[in-house]
Amino acid sequence: MHPLVFLGAGLLDEAIGDPPSWPHPVRVIGIIIEGLDKARRRVNSPNLLRFLGVFLALGMAALAGGFAWGVLRLCGPWAWIAELILGAWMLAGRSLRDAVRPVALALETGDLDLARREVAMVVGRDTATLDGSEIARAGLETVAESLCDGVLAPLFWFAIGGVPALWAFKAVSTLDSMVGHMEAPYTHFGWASARLDDLLNLIPARLSVLLIALAAWSGRAIRLAWRDGSKTSSPNAGWCEAAYAGALGIQLGGRNVYDGVPHEGPRLGDPGRTLDGPLLREGLGLERRVNLLALLLGAALLSLRYLHG
Repeated sequence: MHPLVFLGAGLLDEAIGDPPSWPHPVRVIGIIIEGLDKARRRVNSPNLLRFLGVFLALGMAALAGGFAWGVLRLCGPWAWIAELILGAWMLAGRSLRDAVRPVALALETGDLDLARREVAMVVGRDTATLDGSEIARAGLETVAESLCDGVLAPLFWFAIGGVPALWAFKAVSTLDSMVGHMEAPYTHFGWASARLDDLLNLIPARLSVLLIALAAWSGRAIRLAWRDGSKTSSPNAGWCEAAYAGALGIQLGGRNVYDGVPHEGPRLGDPGRTLDGPLLREGLGLERRVNLLALLLGAALLSLRYLHG
């Protein structure tokens, strides 16, 4: 893949994002997964469910990657245009900010009811009684948690294997969000999807620490990621979130309520600045800088490979 195509796809995503009215391949992947999940309900054997889960994880990745590869082959000499469009279609640097920005705006205008409704669109925790600080924390945690698997990991696999690798990764990521849960009924069926997603995010999660530190020019981001990054149950999420907390001088994590049941999670970072709307907007700005930095570094590395290939 030419480095200008990589850079162009990322900048196209930054310029346009994912308008809600436009079709998106992830929705199609989700529909396919929903159909297969309905078939899963007729199976009771844990061993068979695990086997089907492995087949699902590998099969969906192959299907999505194979589709993208086939489109590029059909385009012949114009494949670079398809790479540009198919690449931008699956990147999410801007759409992450677009999803969380209304939360920051509502907090800045002092409309807590609106802020609770907006943050409920992007988090799974109960939001009806959250105060302004907790709403801001929820928004910042969404940005920090999604920065790796939603923004940086797609760019990583795009640079490594082009559009087919990017589409395969997004299929696995969608699988993980839909069926990759430890709780029933997905304990066995979603196990392979969750583990494959963990594996594909392993390197990007560690690289995210360096990118956040560079984008924020913060050594504390590296120090706190090293100290707190392994505290979460996920092998990857804590690294990015702890680095984000360090870069912004805040503490993330702690107590959340799901369906009325409190859950105490690890605390990442050190208490510091007040969590509010302006800080959430600052966090969105940091996400943008990290995304652009990743684009520039990826294009530079691809240029070296292109020139010496």
